[in-house]
Amino acid sequence: MTQATVELLAKDLDNNGGIHCPSAQADMKLWNNHPRVFLGIAHQGRAKCPYCGTVYQLKAGEVVQGGH
Repeated sequence: MTQATVELLAKDLDNNGGIHCPSAQADMKLWNNHPRVFLGIAHQGRAKCPYCGTVYQLKAGEVVQGGH
């Protein structure tokens, strides 16, 4: 299985600085879904889903604003 990389804008993150996988941005279908898991992106700029291996990362130059 090839691992997908999804580039995100800061505005794609939720109020906690993360995203859930599976995600519509990863173009997942019903047949390849897995349990929903929260991935924190804001602090390190990237995270890898432990179920499917999809890597979510901020696009170059994106800055996450906020007090967290």
